[in-house]
Amino acid sequence: MTTARDLALVALGMPSDRPVAQGDLSLALAGAEAVDLLESGALSLDGDRMMPGPRVATGDRLLDQAHASLTRREPYEKVDEWLWRRGGELAAAYIDDLERAGLVTHPRGRFRLRSARTVLAASQARRSAEERRASGEPVLAALLAAAGIGEDPAEARESLTGDAVTTVLAAVGDAVTQLEAVRLRRDVENAAFDNVWRG
Repeated sequence: MTTARDLALVALGMPSDRPVAQGDLSLALAGAEAVDLLESGALSLDGDRMMPGPRVATGDRLLDQAHASLTRREPYEKVDEWLWRRGGELAAAYIDDLERAGLVTHPRGRFRLRSARTVLAASQARRSAEERRASGEPVLAALLAAAGIGEDPAEARESLTGDAVTTVLAAVGDAVTQLEAVRLRRDVENAAFDNVWRG
């Protein structure tokens, strides 16, 4: 299993009273894919520029798509730019992929609504993802924190190795912060608009 799939499985396993924002999760999933590509040697960073390595089949459909989406001409894409581009609707893509693999189901009923809460199937993949989370593995811990799940323990951040992984995780954190700022600005604008109409 990849870091991105582990992240998706943990996020989908959260209680319904602790929903995960799809935008935050999509950005974190894009970051997880970048980390997986770095660790496989299919990607390297030159500063914050993403330099694709040779095309290698990873055995994971979405990770192969992530690798294929890398810009292959100079100037190479910056990590933050790629996160925004790749992260669009990525959470939904992972839910669909996990469903195809039989790892996610929808509650039984007469109608299957797209908005219906998904349910994780009991599987070794789910157990492995939860074990990785429980172990406090630093990369997954940082990505979960960026997605709004759990804390980002200082000791986990300190135990991160490699400038490239640290650069990706910092870019994910910045992107999620920017997304939250956009949400807050939109809420303020909507409230002001409502007040004008009420006035």
